[in-house]
Amino acid sequence: MSWIKVLTACLVLSSLLFSAQSVPISVDKTKVSVPEEKVQEPPPSVDTGLHYDRYLREVIDFLEKDQHFREKLHNTDMEDIKQGKLAKELDFVSHHVRTKLDELKRQEVSRLRTLIRAKQDIEGGNGVVVDHQALLKQFEYLNHMNPHTFEVDDLDRLIKSATKDLENYDKERHEEFKRYEMMKEHERREHLKTLDEEGRKKEEEHYEEMKKKHADHPKINHPGSQNQLKEVWEEADGLDPDDFDPKTFFNLHDTNGDGFFDEQELEALFTKELEKIYDPANEEDDMVEMEEERLRMREHVMNEVDMDKDRLVSLGEFLIATKKKEFLEPDSWETLEQNQAYTEEEMREFEEHLTRQEQDLNQKTAELQKQRDELERQQEQLNAQKIELQQAVEHMERLKNQKVEAPPEVHGR
Repeated sequence: MSWIKVLTACLVLSSLLFSAQSVPISVDKTKVSVPEEKVQEPPPSVDTGLHYDRYLREVIDFLEKDQHFREKLHNTDMEDIKQGKLAKELDFVSHHVRTKLDELKRQEVSRLRTLIRAKQDIEGGNGVVVDHQALLKQFEYLNHMNPHTFEVDDLDRLIKSATKDLENYDKERHEEFKRYEMMKEHERREHLKTLDEEGRKKEEEHYEEMKKKHADHPKINHPGSQNQLKEVWEEADGLDPDDFDPKTFFNLHDTNGDGFFDEQELEALFTKELEKIYDPANEEDDMVEMEEERLRMREHVMNEVDMDKDRLVSLGEFLIATKKKEFLEPDSWETLEQNQAYTEEEMREFEEHLTRQEQDLNQKTAELQKQRDELERQQEQLNAQKIELQQAVEHMERLKNQKVEAPPEVHGR
């Protein structure tokens, strides 16, 4: 099942848990004395037990704070939730969370750039005083700093910590992409199981046709090679390829003018190459795969050019790279379709894991449904007792009124 289906299942579980713990008891307290109801704590978050539970929790936490979605959820019955009627809203939330994570990464890159500049100022010996308190505020989550002054070693430790965080972002993106590809293949296989022999044959033929169409594209230049950069120089910058100059190229694409190519500036250089392979209007082209290809290209260039491993490419590093043989005569570049993201063994384990997850979810749903049914039965009993009690009170009231209204008995003398 897709992540949307999983999130929908979580919403169903949450809804069942909420209703199971809060079945309303309607009692007329003006006529009947009943024990005071205890105020219950809100139910804890449902532990889905899913491999990507953390991501789901982040999405669900956002949902709980979003008034628009809360109203949508309130006005949608359980069957609509199960049938995926809120898919559009869930897609929107997924985009929101991704945007938020991307913003966190941009902030990390900005902090890293600040550290690099501070290190250059100290190493340059130009008498520039580094405001160590200002840096402390930006990196207060790191505790490796000299309490009074910054030395180059202090900044190196900070840079390593910041670059490690960025490496973890990339690793997480690769793992997320692998799960995405396996889920896509899993859903394709599950769909085939629902078809008859003729339908499966047509679907498989269409699948192979789409793969062939996607692979039929112009030759891809090796990322970071002279040919690749010259193409950007000519087509994006509108300059004569015969006038290609690495230093001028660097300055043109160092968009913030800080003397470095950061990750975003590097990735922007690959747009022309990616457009040869991916077109959002084509059924056979997957834009999620395009972003994974962009990440692979950027990582490759960083590994080749970023000599001090600070995840920034200086002008000096760039110019040195343009003098290497690999820049002029690179190997061919293997695209994603030539490098499957997962093995069949990984796919088998993934599907087994999905099966266990689905079984766990079904079991939890059944248990919560059972709790809900039991509480509804208790509700019916309470309602019946309430009616009996009200009838008893009304009967006593009638007897009392009859006694008051009865005429006094007349006794003979």
